Amino acid sequence: MFGLLRVLLTVLGAILIIDCVTLMAVDKINFGTVLPFLIGVVFVGHGLGAPLIAKILSNNPLLRRVWYGLWLMFGLWLVSFLVFFYSLQQQIAQSRQDLPPVAAIIVLGSGTVDGKPTPTLASRLDTAAQLIEQQPQALIITSGGVGYERTRSEADIMATYLQQAHDIPLDRIYQEGKSTSTEENLAYSQVILEQHGIDKEAPIAIVTSDFHTIRAAAIARHQGYTQPITLASTTPLSIRYNAWFREYFAFGSGWLLQEY
Repeated sequence: MFGLLRVLLTVLGAILIIDCVTLMAVDKINFGTVLPFLIGVVFVGHGLGAPLIAKILSNNPLLRRVWYGLWLMFGLWLVSFLVFFYSLQQQIAQSRQDLPPVAAIIVLGSGTVDGKPTPTLASRLDTAAQLIEQQPQALIITSGGVGYERTRSEADIMATYLQQAHDIPLDRIYQEGKSTSTEENLAYSQVILEQHGIDKEAPIAIVTSDFHTIRAAAIARHQGYTQPITLASTTPLSIRYNAWFREYFAFGSGWLLQEY
């Protein structure tokens, strides 16, 4: 039993290390890659050094209790993560169903590189374009500010992408170009909605990445959007599960900061 657990931990740890090192090698160094990498190192170290660890613990009862306590805490955290993962899967499935008519479509920013959307943001915009085609009556808002050492707002780059890739006229797209977070995306977009006579109680589609749907909906409701309808875009496979992992902690952080 314990031998099998050691093997499983070692294999899982190696997978985590390889995955995270691959992403960090292409400058994707963030919480969603660093923490899983460290967990992988601990798993591999535990798997390979189990006999030595067992020997050390057998001679130190206090250290043994601390060791088992740490594993218990990890187990409880793992359960909470699995619950979050399941809830996220349910939210994603719900957000990919046919949407009812909406008054507005808000596309949340997710980063640009060299004046172009990142693959994650391009996926959001491609998803939004499908909805725009289905619901031509909806007001379109791209939301994202000017990044560090940038000259164009993310909202402008997003609008340009929709025009060039999907032939959506620029004069149909309203740009919210000041925000730097999801909370600000939705707060500043309210100004544009009000300018066009759209109440926050109207059904409003919020287009974002699959991993981000739970938090985006929670923030929207906290701000008074009574009918937020999240539409999930697919996160590129190369970063999908790291992004979902990072979102678990981002959701907890948002709760602590009272964003919802």
